[in-house]
Amino acid sequence: MSLFDPGTEDAPAERGTSEEAFLQALLDAEAGLTRAQAALGLAPAGAADAVTTAAVAASFDVRDLARRARAGGNPVIPLVADLTAAVPAEYGPYVHRGATSQDVLDSALMLMAAHTLDVTLAELGHAEAGLARLAAAHRDTVMPGRTLTQHAVPTTFGLKAAGWRSLVLDARDRLRSVRAALPVQLGGAAGTLAAFEAYGASDPLALISAYARELGLAEPQLPWHVLRTPVADLAGASAFTAGALGKLAVDVLTLSRTEIGEVAEGAGGGSSAMPHKANPVRATLIAGAARRAPGLAATLYGSMSAEDERPAGAWHAEWATLRELLRLVGGAARNAAELVEGLVVRPDVMREHLALTGGAIVSERLSAELAAVLGRGRARELLGEATRRAASEGRTLPDVLAEEPDLASLDLTELTAPERYTGAAGELVDRALTRR
Repeated sequence: MSLFDPGTEDAPAERGTSEEAFLQALLDAEAGLTRAQAALGLAPAGAADAVTTAAVAASFDVRDLARRARAGGNPVIPLVADLTAAVPAEYGPYVHRGATSQDVLDSALMLMAAHTLDVTLAELGHAEAGLARLAAAHRDTVMPGRTLTQHAVPTTFGLKAAGWRSLVLDARDRLRSVRAALPVQLGGAAGTLAAFEAYGASDPLALISAYARELGLAEPQLPWHVLRTPVADLAGASAFTAGALGKLAVDVLTLSRTEIGEVAEGAGGGSSAMPHKANPVRATLIAGAARRAPGLAATLYGSMSAEDERPAGAWHAEWATLRELLRLVGGAARNAAELVEGLVVRPDVMREHLALTGGAIVSERLSAELAAVLGRGRARELLGEATRRAASEGRTLPDVLAEEPDLASLDLTELTAPERYTGAAGELVDRALTRR
């Protein structure tokens, strides 16, 4: 729970990255290790059962563990002591046997990431489905295309929605790939697995395989204490997802401005001072997340420069950063799904805006058509002058051009109809919607 971050409040990703959830992931990593050793005959079956039974977050004091973690620099050290005390004495030696703190903490981070990505991917699925419906429904809804803040040429809202969906699918594919590759961590003190041999493992590599099966994570080729590819991949895919959703958000923020009003959030937020306002709150929260995510990802990328066989500081910088990034992106995905579901589209307003430039929004088409009649240079000169006159005299561009005798053979009304100049927008929407 955080008053500082309403965008993530009560989102599934927030619950999956809570202190209690992380504690449970740590306990799951410990219990999984004991079960893996028992499966290979390196620990009694009773030890596996006892550790698994005791490994319940509600039985431990999160705040006390956090306070005691300061002494050793990580929470695994006090947790191992408490978990050992919670099992029958004969099974105590099998808690955390042969592992180092980073083995458990990294594995727990991957478990937490896996659970969080699962719910984030579900939210992205809802957003994608909603955007597909919008794109199909508005395949031919004409609106002004804008470049560098100004009207450019006509486009369709369906094509815009299809573009948003394409980014969401790009994010989904990246997160899916990362999710499938999340690995366990097991290497012992310096990544050699020596302690497991000392405790009787004839094939320590088999223990990594068994551990991966117990936790439902991927088996790494090597211990990755200082080979931080999994975290870097999480950083990149998460930051991309925030940016992809941010594109949707900033477009909605622009199009829902009072003076534009082409779309609106179905359930806008209020103002503490101005009763008339219905703020685009979900888009605002997503945009905020998109601005924060790259900095968090940069911290995780910076931690790749990890010295020796286990680093001081680089690894420690990842924990809270990764949690915040996962939570932030999960919250943004939840808000995006809700935003899309309730989005109000106003084709009538879009139509009104197409007329704001008096036909000049299709000047690109006119340039090509007039060049065929007048020649390129004359066409450019005439269009420039006609556009200036239309603006200064409060007339439409077709009206001004109609005074030119050489254009009498052209149907200027048809040539300046915005719906007649959307190119292959409809076909592009159709093609985009075939992607699954």
